[in-house]
Amino acid sequence: MATETPPPATPGAPLPSTEEFAEVQQSAEFGELRRAHRSFAFPLTVAFIAWYLLYVLLSNYADGFMGTKVAGNINVALVLGLAQFLTTFLIAWWYARHAAAKLDPKAQAIKSRMEGGA
Repeated sequence: MATETPPPATPGAPLPSTEEFAEVQQSAEFGELRRAHRSFAFPLTVAFIAWYLLYVLLSNYADGFMGTKVAGNINVALVLGLAQFLTTFLIAWWYARHAAAKLDPKAQAIKSRMEGGA
């Protein structure tokens, strides 16, 4: 199944022109949508990469600390490694909530106006 095919257009609805796309791209509403996305995604991406690099650096250079036993055979390295997975899922969940609450309504308004619904 090809995923590159665009969704079917509304029957009888004309497609927006290149000029209309450019006009929407330069609109304040589209700029606000981009700002809302970037203000969430960029800081969170930087924070996660820093957290990941901290884990890698600790794994390479802090053997004693990472080998510290927490409980039984579980050490700090294992706990921090599993925390990497946990934070990945938490970030995905948080982004999905953010997108549903802040991004999707703005994007839907732009899309419906482009398709002639507003």
